[in-house]
Amino acid sequence: MSRTRAVPKEIGVLVETVETCEPGASTSEADFRYVDLSAVDQDTKRISADRLVPVSEAPSRARQLIRTGDVLVSTVRPNLNAVAMVPERLDGAIASTGFCVLRPKRDLLWGKYLFHWARTSSFVSQMVRLATGASYPAVTDRIILESLVPLPPLEEQRRIAAILDKADALRQKRRLALQKLDSLTQSIFLDMFGNAEDQGFAIHTVADIALPKAGSIRTGPFGSQLLHSEFVEDGIAVLGIDNAVANEFQWAQPRFITEKKYRELARYTVQPKDVLITIMGTCGRCAIVPEDIPLAINTKHLCCISLDATKCLPEFLHSYFTLHPIAHRYLRGVTKGAIMGGLNMELIKSMPVIIPPLGMQLAFCERLQQLHDLKRGENFATQRHDAVLSALQHLAFRGKL
Repeated sequence: MSRTRAVPKEIGVLVETVETCEPGASTSEADFRYVDLSAVDQDTKRISADRLVPVSEAPSRARQLIRTGDVLVSTVRPNLNAVAMVPERLDGAIASTGFCVLRPKRDLLWGKYLFHWARTSSFVSQMVRLATGASYPAVTDRIILESLVPLPPLEEQRRIAAILDKADALRQKRRLALQKLDSLTQSIFLDMFGNAEDQGFAIHTVADIALPKAGSIRTGPFGSQLLHSEFVEDGIAVLGIDNAVANEFQWAQPRFITEKKYRELARYTVQPKDVLITIMGTCGRCAIVPEDIPLAINTKHLCCISLDATKCLPEFLHSYFTLHPIAHRYLRGVTKGAIMGGLNMELIKSMPVIIPPLGMQLAFCERLQQLHDLKRGENFATQRHDAVLSALQHLAFRGKL
């Protein structure tokens, strides 16, 4: 049963006018804090990075002065879920015009309540639907200010915000635990393999450790070999950047080809335990093909490596590629100055790889598996907390919490 009736109100009548300033016009300071869209962590909804910008390098358009407790709402896709509250340390900073800055009238609207409303899926979905523009779809400040927020009495807003704060804090603790497990993986790897020269490990190339057969290192079909128009709703899976971009294999946007088309492209079939590396768009991400992979091929955006397991284990190469300083230096060197930081198959073939004894690789894999088991448990708990927060938001803004 509803505790109290929440009457929808336009956000615009519940917030103050936010002042702006022209570059250098209202400040004698040599520089200022500047917050742009990239500063907002879209998971934690916190401002995790801001820049100290000299006045002489200020953005050319008018800038918005932000105050402690303001709610920043992104107006630009695909960042419409970039929502944050201004912390005390950024009082008086300047925000990008990519934000709509909302300053609640304290006698009408509780800031934390507005913050939680602006991050709900219903609000974000509405903004996505209303965004316009070909190159950079966006909503105007006016659209946000004219949108409605369910508005119970102020004391009820505080109560709801406090409940959602607690649920979000539990969610963030779980995510922090996951980050610590990732850091532990890096520490174990670097402790075992970080000092290649002192440990006397042999250095080979990726080509040296691939299976000794044609096509063991391959990219997907190019040009007219596979057109977007040939994708179908069901059939043989086609793997792309989105399956490897998180540095672990994930099912993402479904893409399929017919069995007939697959027979033309069978040489691009991926195998269980192959290593995938992204070579276009977001380059240098790495994932291992799972053992239960259905029949699938990879696109031209991925380089697929079938390893000789008597020389190098896929789990070791994956960690080497994402964690080892030698790998990082090589990738920075070969992509510097390239268009979009591009990689290609020949560059990957030539990449130097340290090769520890197989026994050391196996020992690392055992420790890695233990961490993965812990991570699965934490992932399950995190998903549960995400679901709880989403359910509480659903109830809260319908007056049922």
